[in-house]
Amino acid sequence: MPQPPSSPASSISRPTRLLPGERGTPLAAVDIAWLRMDDPTNLMHVQGVLPLSGEVSWEQAARIFDRRLTKIPRFRQRIASDDGQLTWVDDAEFDLHRHLVEERIAAPGDDAALAAAIEHHLERDFDFAHPLWEFRLLQGYRDGTVLFGKIHHVIGDGVALITVVLALTDLAPRGPAATELPADLDSEQANPFFEILLRRGEAAFAQARALAEKVMPEMMRLMLAPVEAYARVHPVIRGAGASGALARLVARPSDPMTRFKGALGKAKRVAWTESLPVDDVKAVGKAHGGTVNDVLTAAMVGGLRRYLAKDGRPPDDLAFRAAMPVNLRPLEAMADLGNRFGLIFLKLPVGIEDPHRRLEILRERSATLKRSTEPLVVLALLKAMGALPEWVHKAMLAIFQTKATAVFTNVPGPKATLWFAGHAIRDLFFWVPQAGRLGLGVSILSYDGHVRMGVGTDAGLVPDPARIVDGFHAEFEALQRSAAKGQSG
Repeated sequence: MPQPPSSPASSISRPTRLLPGERGTPLAAVDIAWLRMDDPTNLMHVQGVLPLSGEVSWEQAARIFDRRLTKIPRFRQRIASDDGQLTWVDDAEFDLHRHLVEERIAAPGDDAALAAAIEHHLERDFDFAHPLWEFRLLQGYRDGTVLFGKIHHVIGDGVALITVVLALTDLAPRGPAATELPADLDSEQANPFFEILLRRGEAAFAQARALAEKVMPEMMRLMLAPVEAYARVHPVIRGAGASGALARLVARPSDPMTRFKGALGKAKRVAWTESLPVDDVKAVGKAHGGTVNDVLTAAMVGGLRRYLAKDGRPPDDLAFRAAMPVNLRPLEAMADLGNRFGLIFLKLPVGIEDPHRRLEILRERSATLKRSTEPLVVLALLKAMGALPEWVHKAMLAIFQTKATAVFTNVPGPKATLWFAGHAIRDLFFWVPQAGRLGLGVSILSYDGHVRMGVGTDAGLVPDPARIVDGFHAEFEALQRSAAKGQSG
């Protein structure tokens, strides 16, 4: 099994120096902001899991990575510093063996063994002398391979990384279901999403957009929404300024101390829910007057409540906030990597025991936040933070982290089955990094007609996130029973 030539750094690495004669592309200010959030106890890494229907060898995977992912410039670049200016430059020592590694998980190859294998790698930082990503072929999971990816947030946000996944995979067992292909591309490379990330241009964009509208229509809807949002809120940002937005955020009271807040350590834990049919979640939402996201969030908040209840019944008025990313990437920027999102701070009614009432409160609060200018204001603040000296950035971040307890994110994924090396991708789920030194992250991702939640925690605060998952399922079943009772009545 090929192994990486060098061991990963045990603590936070810093960008290497720009070498004489090297030229690169400066990092965007908002990407610098996310890079600076790195901490040994809270790395800004996005982790995703793609269980495959069969076993894929390193050689098979390497052929695909070599002909696709490594052709996208960002995935062959490191971050270098030139008198404080951070720059993307080509890695002259790029070696695929460093970024694609094969290992076998412990018997019996069940969910517990997979979680243990993943957790082992979560506290490992990247070596900044090379590109900030890696994929591992975890062999032995339910007689198949799991493709486990870890990519630094500085490379891209959730929307950008879904496009990367689509560029790396296919829509049919023996290659992409593309229409007319450029004459100089063979079937190994003929993927519209790969094309748009590599070559850009109107033809590639038109082909990728047409396919995206079929494969992930919800994602396309999200990328059309920012056009209206920008037009509505631009004068507000220009008039109030980042300082006014910061003042409003600072004025919010800090979140209460619960088991989910506290000092962090390096060790992390992960868990994930069972895969739920989207149609089942929609039916529950329709019965209760909410969206799919409302239902899933209400069930997860109920799971958090059940977890806290092991220390005693939570007060009815207990509530804390979740920082929730909101896509601000317009359609024309579909092919861009980097980060283009803001945040809203949703107040979670953790003390409410009744699932239906909890869902109603979340629905009302979510509807209000959807009309808010907050996501664009936060994006403006992140850009300002990335442009300011690092000590100012850290001071502002320390303020933000008191205003939330968790990160909740929702990324609509592909509606169709994806394929990798001729094997179907059976599922797709991920974990979001807990920005601002938070210890709890919840990630929703839909795929192929189903939806899952991934839960990531700090091991010192929440050593057993599977209990949160169990609570989520109990709360969802309660909502289902309530919905069925209402329909029968």
